Amino acid sequence: MTQKYKMEYKPKIKICCIKNIEEAELAIKYGADAIGLVSEMPSGPGVISESEIKFIASNVPENIKTFLLTSKQSSREIIEQLIRCKTNTVQIVDKLLIGTYAEIKTALPNVDIVQVIHVSNGDSVKEAIEVSKNVNGLLLDSGNPNAKTKTLGGTGKTHNWKLSREICRNVEVPVYLAGGINPDNVANAIKSVQPTGIDLCSGVRTKGNLDETKLAAFFDNVNFVNI
Repeated sequence: MTQKYKMEYKPKIKICCIKNIEEAELAIKYGADAIGLVSEMPSGPGVISESEIKFIASNVPENIKTFLLTSKQSSREIIEQLIRCKTNTVQIVDKLLIGTYAEIKTALPNVDIVQVIHVSNGDSVKEAIEVSKNVNGLLLDSGNPNAKTKTLGGTGKTHNWKLSREICRNVEVPVYLAGGINPDNVANAIKSVQPTGIDLCSGVRTKGNLDETKLAAFFDNVNFVNI
């Protein structure tokens, strides 16, 4: 049996697609630093109402990051949605087309802005480096915003981690790695990319529900990595 050693660093963990306060409490119990709350999307799992997002965000410990996942592409609409939902972080899963990140920061200075980069090729690296200058963090995922029906997260698919590693080395903001991560591959993901944080949804779920057995296995493999 391969000996396990404690990691030199522990990435932040975000459990996404949280559906209710019970799932939020379970994720936090096992060590989640952040939870993802999914608002209306063109496709993908975990969508809940804005009223449920507000309830969950208002009833978790203050030290927990609450991410509002939004597919809106207007700074004004994002600001209005954040005011309704009361999360402390916004995860913009598509490109911001109307308005600026600065407008969001000015309106809501206490909200962190995390922009999703859907990693597909070298252009994704250039995009990430440029966007990183204007946001509080990046999240690297495996969606396809150019598909006929956009996929903006929750795909359960990995992408080229070499590109993600390159992004981590070339930006000065925290980077979360997402896309197809599960208890079996999380140690390799951490060693390969060395991100600030890990984000996952389907990897710790069974039939759409947060699975405590998978959650426990995941956090065990985050806390101890084979070397």
